[in-house]
Amino acid sequence: MKNSTKLILFHPSIQKQVTTSHRLFLLFFISFFTFAFLLALNNARDSSTTAPSTSTATQNPFPDALLHYAAAASSNTTGRMSPAELNSIAAVIGRCSRSCNLLVFGLTHETLLWGSLNYNGKTVFLDESEFLVSRMEVKYPQFEGYEVQYTTKVSDMSDLLASAREQIRTECRPVQNLLFSDCKLALNDLPNHLYDVGWDVILVDGPRGYLPTAPGRMSSIFTAAVLARSKRGGCSTTHVFVHDYNREAERIYSDEFLCRENLVESVDLLGHFVLERMEANRSGFCSKPTVSNPKSS
Repeated sequence: MKNSTKLILFHPSIQKQVTTSHRLFLLFFISFFTFAFLLALNNARDSSTTAPSTSTATQNPFPDALLHYAAAASSNTTGRMSPAELNSIAAVIGRCSRSCNLLVFGLTHETLLWGSLNYNGKTVFLDESEFLVSRMEVKYPQFEGYEVQYTTKVSDMSDLLASAREQIRTECRPVQNLLFSDCKLALNDLPNHLYDVGWDVILVDGPRGYLPTAPGRMSSIFTAAVLARSKRGGCSTTHVFVHDYNREAERIYSDEFLCRENLVESVDLLGHFVLERMEANRSGFCSKPTVSNPKSS
């Protein structure tokens, strides 16, 4: 039986055609995905260029929504600001031309609201509790707050007011650098950079002031008054809000240092003052003398 073995040979030209077709397919494949990637990249750049106008359009309802839910949450809860008080402060923050420098005395239920409403600005909180300040720093990395060690008591408000009146032309004058002040009402141990900020809005909602042994808000009100009168740069006016304005210490010290003539609005428990910066040679806080005195010593 004859054994027939067939030998198959591939012509070199056939191998070249197969290799060439594979290379063409691979080149087409790479070119297609390169084109798709470049197209996607170009679209991404176009969308990032137009994003600010879109975000600007959607930013307007954001503060209103925050305010709506905050007001709803506070309507049936004691110890929180009323919807009218929230609206009064939020309206001023919203009128800042670009961004506000907002200083808040006291950590309260509304703390996160103020920072959110002033999302384009600088918001700083001062509180008597080191624990609360530290906890906020841990939970909210964007939070900026500092502990304040108050040396005053509500029961001492008569003596403190008398001392300030005696030193109205020296240590307790309205225009000064509080960092070097020896006035008993001055907060002179804050971080140095805070004294150089031109504050547009100051909210006094702390420290505690409902007990004779509590620190009271006498120092907060005095410090706010001096910061506003000594303001350098920016807008010449400062809006100062005092919460619990119905209480004796808050009302008397506001009349003394923020001045009744500067009271532009009183809503529920909130007093709203607008202060102008002063020249360094001014020795009094108000153009009209204040005659209010605490009933108790």
